[in-house]
Amino acid sequence: RTLESRIPDLAKVIYHNQLGNQLQRSERVRVLANEIASNLNQAGSQLKLQEVDRAAQLAKADLLTEMVGEFPELQGVMGRYYALANHEAPDVAAACYEHYLPRFAGDSLPQTLVGTVLAIADKLETTIGIWGVGLAPTGDKDPYALRRHALGICRLLLEKNLPLNLMQLIGLAKQQFSNLALKVEIDEEVIYQFILDRLKAYLKDQVIEGGAFSSAEIDAVLSAHPDRINDLIARLLAIRAFNQLPQANSLASANKRISNILKKVEGKPNTDINPSLLSIAAEQNLYAALTELQPRLDQQLQAQQFFNLLQDLVALSEPIDQFFADVMVMDENIELRNNRLALLQRLHQQMNLVADIGKLA
Repeated sequence: RTLESRIPDLAKVIYHNQLGNQLQRSERVRVLANEIASNLNQAGSQLKLQEVDRAAQLAKADLLTEMVGEFPELQGVMGRYYALANHEAPDVAAACYEHYLPRFAGDSLPQTLVGTVLAIADKLETTIGIWGVGLAPTGDKDPYALRRHALGICRLLLEKNLPLNLMQLIGLAKQQFSNLALKVEIDEEVIYQFILDRLKAYLKDQVIEGGAFSSAEIDAVLSAHPDRINDLIARLLAIRAFNQLPQANSLASANKRISNILKKVEGKPNTDINPSLLSIAAEQNLYAALTELQPRLDQQLQAQQFFNLLQDLVALSEPIDQFFADVMVMDENIELRNNRLALLQRLHQQMNLVADIGKLA
């Protein structure tokens, strides 16, 4: 029997009593994989979308073979053999095996992009689904190995240098369960932080150029809530180099001070500055310096010139120091106060484009 002929029988295999059968699960992974592939092609990849779709359809079909029934550890391995015997495209056959990778810390990653896309989709689907039925990891209990899946997602995005938005991926995965009444409401931010926690441990083990990254450097980069994690190493190297600059310490301390002020402000952050309300020379100078610098910072962020961007922040060092020496932020006049807070909010955004440099203080 071909793998294709076995697909309908996946409906007879229960995946989880609240998440349906393996055919329904395959369908969720398939939709997700197709979305991921389309996103990658928009970013310049040249994936054959029909191969991604085909691999997603066939990936779980070997669960119904006698060989896998007898030896479950051969799932994926047999899928690849069957797919090749059925004259499927080489990348489709490879993905039937590779979508299980990495299976443990330090395991190899998929060789093919089709396998990589399917591996991300499969791990995301498992994470969201299992979380939704109330089986999120607690203490040393992690029956569905969600921590391992989270680390796998991080490694695939980072080591394969995929420019995918992690929050967007989590949102897409969540959508696949919209027709199911899940026990636990999926909070995308909680899932994002869960994945980032695995990433933190992974980054501590990376030894690149000048050695291992410090906890402060890693915290600085991850606290900036990065959308894409494929450029994290570049951001970490930029932060490491920035930390050597003579002005780094005063900029980091200023950023921390600004964070502390803004934390106490209630309501939605506001960055609408009214220049006519800037009455003191020090706040006018800071506003002028920031306004002049902003287009260049945005440009450098787009070009991923992270160190150049951080280096340019040095131009703000003196105006910031002067601002804090001369200006009373929490003025009794509410208009002046809100305007100064808006100035600090915008400054804070621009200072934290690469990382939350206040974490270095």
